[in-house]
Amino acid sequence: MDDRCGTIVLMDKEDLKNKAIEALRANDQGGWTRPAPDLYPHQWLWDSCFVAMGLAHVDAKRAKKELLSLFRGQWSNGMIPHMIFEGNGSHQRPEFWDSRVSPYAPRKLATSGITQPPLIAEAVRKVGEQLSAPERRSFYKQVYPKLLAHHQWLYRERDPHATGLVLLIHPWETGMDNTPPWMEEMKQNQKPLWIKLTEALRLDSVIEHLRRDTAQVPANERVTTLESLLLYSIVRRLRRKQYDSQRILLRSHFLIEDVFFNSILVRANHHLKAIAKDINRTIPAATLSLMNKSSHALSELWDDETSQFYSREFIGHRQLRQPTIATFLPLYAGTISQERAEKLVRLLKDEHQFGLKYPVPTVPLSSRFFDERRYWQGPTWLNTNWMIIDGLRRYGFHEEAERIKQVSLELVDKSGFHEYFSPISGFGAGITPFSWTAALTIELLSEKSQKKS
Repeated sequence: MDDRCGTIVLMDKEDLKNKAIEALRANDQGGWTRPAPDLYPHQWLWDSCFVAMGLAHVDAKRAKKELLSLFRGQWSNGMIPHMIFEGNGSHQRPEFWDSRVSPYAPRKLATSGITQPPLIAEAVRKVGEQLSAPERRSFYKQVYPKLLAHHQWLYRERDPHATGLVLLIHPWETGMDNTPPWMEEMKQNQKPLWIKLTEALRLDSVIEHLRRDTAQVPANERVTTLESLLLYSIVRRLRRKQYDSQRILLRSHFLIEDVFFNSILVRANHHLKAIAKDINRTIPAATLSLMNKSSHALSELWDDETSQFYSREFIGHRQLRQPTIATFLPLYAGTISQERAEKLVRLLKDEHQFGLKYPVPTVPLSSRFFDERRYWQGPTWLNTNWMIIDGLRRYGFHEEAERIKQVSLELVDKSGFHEYFSPISGFGAGITPFSWTAALTIELLSEKSQKKS
């Protein structure tokens, strides 16, 4: 990087793209792609969406297959689960989820019982752009009923008051597993007696030696052992309720209207409408009404005092005012005012907050939670950068978008296809080669990433 002119010069863009393709091939499981060797041997929802976006520029038919493989795990009620279990080696096991306790779960596949950010509609369109017109329409007709069913499930099961904001029941549904607002809320409201005793007796340090993930990645780069226990304790409660939304919502005090997830849903709704239009389908009026409500409902998560967006506790509508990268996702949604967008960009460029050498950190430098190497509590990830780049362009901040794009590519060029990176030094952390890092490298190197609709 030449600091004098602020321009990043890659040694060889074509070489970087080829290395990214090789990384994806290393994780290719035939019809789907694992996120990384050993630690992540299964199929994850939003991972495969990002993989398909990158693969679309290399092999559109294989990218289409990646997305179709996700629908294997779709439940009969419409939910697309965040995991389909394949292979061995993960610290998450199918018997722990025991998805078949739900009458809606697939009988021939083991899945998780929760979902993940609904990026699949955008991934479908990204792949569709690389197909011929007849192939694209055929693909859209094939997946549209499944996409519609998933969106309808989100509103039916997770928007009980029909406000346009869906709620989440587990931190893993955000995609940002240990993001501070959720961790704080979880520790205050979801700490059973056995975990309190574990904490009091400091047994978490003993349990840490039994963890599968920290045998492959340094413990200081992962979720803490106490947080892991809490995350798993929530799954146990969801499983006992057979992943039945009505039962879960009736008795739970841990329900969050997550700004990150809802911003992605708003953008996904836009793509679903475009897919429906392309194949002359009409979205049911009730569903369309809720989709339109979502576009406006994000404004309820804005805080005038700090000029940021925050997630909100569902029952009391209390904002979870721990600043994170989620505040920028309404840019990606594309439905906020230009004035608010400008305020977010000022925050994005603040060197004491998010404007670090290798942006965008998942937690601002000023936060007491900031840890440059710990999972979603500080590091820079390519997937969140990609969404912020998209959002910045949507509001006309092309210079800022280009800088984050170039820094993102420099990170990969410098440190490899790591899971995440230090926003201070650029150090690559987590597991490698990580599939969505490789896939989004291909996407960012493509001119298609400049096209907006």
